[in-house]
Amino acid sequence: MRYVLKIAYDGTDYAGWQCQKNACSVQETLEKGIELALGQSLKVTASGRTDAGVHAAGQVCHFDGENITVPPEKMPDCLNRFLPADIRVVEGWAGSADFDSNRSAKRKTYCYSLYDSRREMPLKERFSVRTEDAPSLENLRKASKLFEGEHDYKAFCASGSSVKTTVRTVYEVRVEEGESFGSRDLRVYVTGNGFLYNMVRTMAGTLLAVADGKRTPQDVQTAYQTGERNLLGKTMPAKGLTLLQVNYNETE
Repeated sequence: MRYVLKIAYDGTDYAGWQCQKNACSVQETLEKGIELALGQSLKVTASGRTDAGVHAAGQVCHFDGENITVPPEKMPDCLNRFLPADIRVVEGWAGSADFDSNRSAKRKTYCYSLYDSRREMPLKERFSVRTEDAPSLENLRKASKLFEGEHDYKAFCASGSSVKTTVRTVYEVRVEEGESFGSRDLRVYVTGNGFLYNMVRTMAGTLLAVADGKRTPQDVQTAYQTGERNLLGKTMPAKGLTLLQVNYNETE
């Protein structure tokens, strides 16, 4: 049977999703929990890797298992007893034989979180990045439209990536504003059919730079055409990024 899990994790203390030789990963920790809970060593496949320090609220993964007596919908309660507090299975269900949490994914939504403050706020630092004098919401929303559509995002990708193509489609970039604990909060939601290594973090840095006048819309357009990284803003820290949702239906 193919078991599908939706998991959430605080990525602060992990070297990303994927198993690594000399570092603790989310995948390794989850697979160890599954082995303790079910008595079987099973490999888990996720919708995609998240980098070191990146969080998830809606990562989707699957594994195949036989002779397991735990129903899929009960899997969260079963597994969570064997997982650390910063990783939790929030949903479980049975997947069809041809379902693949990675290859079947149609779109993903990430959120980049910022807060505007002169000084660090301990209650926000773990999941948000501090800015000072962030651009207006109007300027941010206007600049956000530069990143929508089908483009070659090579300039937004960290060097050394081995992907076959750097062309991706971004369906929506949405900026929301709020306030908590006495400071201004900004959240940048990005939905696309797939993302390159560091793409959303570079997009967030470039969005701030364009909205603040440090980069121009033409810089972004030229970066699409030439792949020149120096035309864009900085790559923002990993801690502000969260994988929110993975969709498997084109209409969702």
